[in-house]
Amino acid sequence: MKRYLQAAVPLFAILAAVEWIKGSTTREDYLSAAVWALAAAGIFTYAAWRRYRNAKACGMCDDLAAAKSRKP
Repeated sequence: MKRYLQAAVPLFAILAAVEWIKGSTTREDYLSAAVWALAAAGIFTYAAWRRYRNAKACGMCDDLAAAKSRKP
């Protein structure tokens, strides 16, 4: 749940800001931004959970761990 909210809240803020900058700040625009943020966060969270469940390696994570261990 924490990971889901960490993805959904900033994404909603970005999408709502884009709607505000465009000048179309109706209730439906913000509702659309919320729906898209929730859907995208759900996909992100499901992909991370599936990667965790299948114990797939994360190349970026492995590179970061190797870089941290090489620090003087």
